[in-house]
Amino acid sequence: MPIIKPFRGVRAKPNMASHVISRAYQDYSDAELEALLKYNPFSFLHILNPGYKFSHSLKGEDRFNLVRNRYLEFKEEQYLIQDESPVFYIYERSDEIQSYTGIIAGTSTSDYDNGLIKKHEDTLEQREKLFKEYLKTVGFNAEPVLLTYPDDDQVNSIITSQKESTPVYDFITTDSSCHKLWVIDNEKDIAALQVQFNAMSHIYIADGHHRSASSSLLAGELGDKHESYNYFMSYLIAESQLRIYEYNRLIKDLNGLSKEDFLMRLDMKFRIQNRGLEMYKPSKKHHFSMYLDGEFYSLYLRKDTYEINTPLDDLDTQMLYDLVLKPILGIEDLRNDSRISYSFGQTDLVRIKDRVDKGEFTLGFGLFPATVEQMKSIADESMIMPPKSTYIKPKLPSGLTVYQFES
Repeated sequence: MPIIKPFRGVRAKPNMASHVISRAYQDYSDAELEALLKYNPFSFLHILNPGYKFSHSLKGEDRFNLVRNRYLEFKEEQYLIQDESPVFYIYERSDEIQSYTGIIAGTSTSDYDNGLIKKHEDTLEQREKLFKEYLKTVGFNAEPVLLTYPDDDQVNSIITSQKESTPVYDFITTDSSCHKLWVIDNEKDIAALQVQFNAMSHIYIADGHHRSASSSLLAGELGDKHESYNYFMSYLIAESQLRIYEYNRLIKDLNGLSKEDFLMRLDMKFRIQNRGLEMYKPSKKHHFSMYLDGEFYSLYLRKDTYEINTPLDDLDTQMLYDLVLKPILGIEDLRNDSRISYSFGQTDLVRIKDRVDKGEFTLGFGLFPATVEQMKSIADESMIMPPKSTYIKPKLPSGLTVYQFES
């Protein structure tokens, strides 16, 4: 069944790892990016933003070619080195709240194509093709797909045993996260992990649908050239360690309705309670928070008004779309309608209140997060969640391990 494969990863020298790895490019503010690029010549951001060297912004094929050049320069300077034999990696990331441990491995594009690696999100064809061309030009992938698998005692035992040894990386980054990496080069343990994953019926994409789809396209084009194109780098983590947070919604206007008319139409589907300035946060599924005109409201689904026939019907983001966003607010295209925006974070209700109070939006909805079980059920039925239904952790750094395609 699902195949995992060791690979010869490219990674930073141990004494340089804390300087090399970076968060995802879009996670930085402009000021943070400028400071890192200016004062840290070893940051992987220099590879991802090669135009900085020339004080020039680059796009398309020009950028792709220079990304490859910077990558080769990092290898030539031995900021990045390649392991001599195919291995698996164990990566642990921890902070004061949570610790995550998983396996970095190659996973099969055929398993993705055949549905052994299941998905729950749609992808955009244009983005698939763009990232495929990027991979083809630069010759490597530095951002693993986050996959999740059912907790497995044998896999846990191998991970625990490996973690008894000294990690090759052990450092703390400026966000107070601790990063540790172990290399699994023991043939017995490599084979045992492959057997355990092969015995699983399916594994699931938690985050990285476009990267998976683009890798599949690349395999279709270059898979006959070398076996390495038929795999993509993944971070496999047990379901019990996956954390799913809510994506909330911000809406520009009431679609021509008065506040009173809007609330009356909502009342047909929900029991509404005005909470005033109480920052109400949903505590269970099918409960929603709403902020409108300086006040918070709790919305509880009237169960006799909404039929739940599929796992998708049971998902709060789908429910909000079916009952409010589309029929009342006239928002049909959740990806492209400029009247809706998405927001997440531990203090997100504060952010929603602030943006509505400033007049940037008219109202905001707070949701209860989806569960791993809901995500799997939807994937099992080959259904697709609405955009921005889940914010999933862990988020993985760029440049920790790099999957390089062989020629």
